[in-house]
Amino acid sequence: MNGILKGIRVLDLSRMLSGPYCTMMLADHGAEVIKIEAPGGDTSRGNGPFRDDDPGHDWAGYFVSLNRSKKSVMLDLKSPQGKAAFRTLVRSADVVVENFRPGVMERLDLAYESLAEINPRLVYAAIRGFGDPRSGASPYGLWPSYDVVAQAMGGLISITGPDARTPIKTGPGIGDIFAGMMMSFGILAALRAAEATGRGQFVDVAMYDAMISLCERLIYQHDFQRTIPVPEGNGHPLLAPFGIFPATDGHVAIGIVDDVFWRALAGAMGRADLAEDPRYATRPARLAHKNEVQTLVADWTRQQDKAGLGRKLGGLVPFGPVNDAAGIFADPHVAARAMIAEIPHPDTGRRPWKVAANPLRFGGAATPTPTPPPRLGAQTEAWCRPRSEPKIDPYALRNAFGAFATGVTVLTTRQPDGTPRGFTANSFASVSLDPPLLLVCLAKSAHSCDTFMQSTHFAVNVLAEDQKGVSGLFASREADKFAQCAWTPGAEQMPLIDGALAHFVCSREKSVDAGDHIVLIGRVIDFVTVDANPLGYFKGNYFSIGLENSLVDVVAATGGTCVGGVLTHAGRILLVEAADGTLSLPAAPGKVPGLAGLREMLVTRGLQPELEFLYAVYEDRETGIHRIYYHGQVNGPVPEGMVMIPLDILPWDRIAITAERSMLHRYQQEFRHGAFSIYQGDEISGKVRQISGD
Repeated sequence: MNGILKGIRVLDLSRMLSGPYCTMMLADHGAEVIKIEAPGGDTSRGNGPFRDDDPGHDWAGYFVSLNRSKKSVMLDLKSPQGKAAFRTLVRSADVVVENFRPGVMERLDLAYESLAEINPRLVYAAIRGFGDPRSGASPYGLWPSYDVVAQAMGGLISITGPDARTPIKTGPGIGDIFAGMMMSFGILAALRAAEATGRGQFVDVAMYDAMISLCERLIYQHDFQRTIPVPEGNGHPLLAPFGIFPATDGHVAIGIVDDVFWRALAGAMGRADLAEDPRYATRPARLAHKNEVQTLVADWTRQQDKAGLGRKLGGLVPFGPVNDAAGIFADPHVAARAMIAEIPHPDTGRRPWKVAANPLRFGGAATPTPTPPPRLGAQTEAWCRPRSEPKIDPYALRNAFGAFATGVTVLTTRQPDGTPRGFTANSFASVSLDPPLLLVCLAKSAHSCDTFMQSTHFAVNVLAEDQKGVSGLFASREADKFAQCAWTPGAEQMPLIDGALAHFVCSREKSVDAGDHIVLIGRVIDFVTVDANPLGYFKGNYFSIGLENSLVDVVAATGGTCVGGVLTHAGRILLVEAADGTLSLPAAPGKVPGLAGLREMLVTRGLQPELEFLYAVYEDRETGIHRIYYHGQVNGPVPEGMVMIPLDILPWDRIAITAERSMLHRYQQEFRHGAFSIYQGDEISGKVRQISGD
């Protein structure tokens, strides 16, 4: 499924309206939404209405409308097996949504805090009647709530209806829908923060609070005017003429705010004198004579039908007919804007359902075609069948990536029919050791991009220095690439390029839309490496990477590069202290650039460094310098001009280089969990792509 939210995975525990509406907004634009349903299913499956061609009452309109384009996994979260399966799903999720009362997930031992330990990037969204104690404990916190309760307590009913003696509930479930809509915004905002920081968070909205926000006019009226607003009927407390007016065949809406519209309306009524009458000429004057103005307009409209009024007022003043469902279905605007969506029935030959479409339109991303709502538990086996976790040696994997992170790779996979697909990727990878995760970057322009997005597995083949021809082949648009090179099926039948130095076979965990690229994250299930020289690519040229002539040294020799070390000992990190008190990481001197220069400088100062692996490469946008860092251990007495500072109390305000400060924040938070960020870019420039160690 495509869409602007493609690559976002949502676990939806919510039921009925508020949560499902929120996740519907996400699914409509490409997010992968997996409903987690109890054995009985979402309550709304039985709510109706049901069509005449559905005698078994399998598909309720309530459920179909809110749950199109979603998947369903049936889990009993009260059972140990259900809890374990849910925690497994959380590992690869971006978002969890639930609308239980406070304490339910805690009693299930699935509270946000425990899930965040599994997946620190997780955004946890809770929609509750009266909010969550984490953000403010309400005296009504444990009360159940539905739409009508939120409308009542949030003030909406107090200002709706003909008068104070006849309170009226707003027709649609606005108490649920508005809270769900606001939460969809909250989720996207939290995802944006997670991209920047690597950390998710708990997001909370109360239905009561959402209604107060919706009724914002009631609040400022009470404060500014010291009044208690009352039902407004079909008018407006501050404007006239404004509201619903009669016609011979129904009603129409007219809203006059500016004086220019009043003059236009008066002209259409054949009463140009009203525009000059001091009782009506200005907005304050019309408000002072509100009843007279409303009556003048109503007496005129009630003599004409809606179509005639439309011909006179449409496009002239804010105007529209009061539509019922038949009017909406017949309106050419609705057809032009495709606001009635057809949801295909999962049974072949059955008539599709019609529901309200998503109103958001993006100029750069087409709205995906909706897919049928899921049958209860339809995807349970696919998502929860037992999978034997491969035993991957984290240290061997770390060393493999340290050796081959700079090499040219060919990414391979298979189409559903088994046809192998692949292309060359001049990008770096990022890896988490526990679980073993790998990150690659797919250009959206690549012909096989969609295949990779849909496949369950892929392989990363790191090319040897004598495989320039293979790299060129897979960078081309030739259709028979695999017929022109030798390859062998590996784990999960993934195509492995013969002669490559390393093969990493991965199960696809998730993907993230990164503009013109897709960041693909996979779990390494099998890998093989050979000790030899990989093929490198920098600034438009291939080069060999010798054991003593790594990419780092090649780049450093071109200038504009600083090679440094993240060196620790007993929980402390080695830093250089300048005369002004600022701190920086130790770096190779300019006269002896590269890794050799860094090691020589440290040894000269009486230290014994053990540089273990390439840790990160940053593009310092402030200076244009690429900063390359190795991680390792260091022993020996601390020389003059250097300090060892405990990692947990780093003085951030004294770390002068922004790139180093950013990297050390990440190092402090993630390295102990085995998470790495490696430079990822093209032949001209690049930047770090970060991935959590989960």
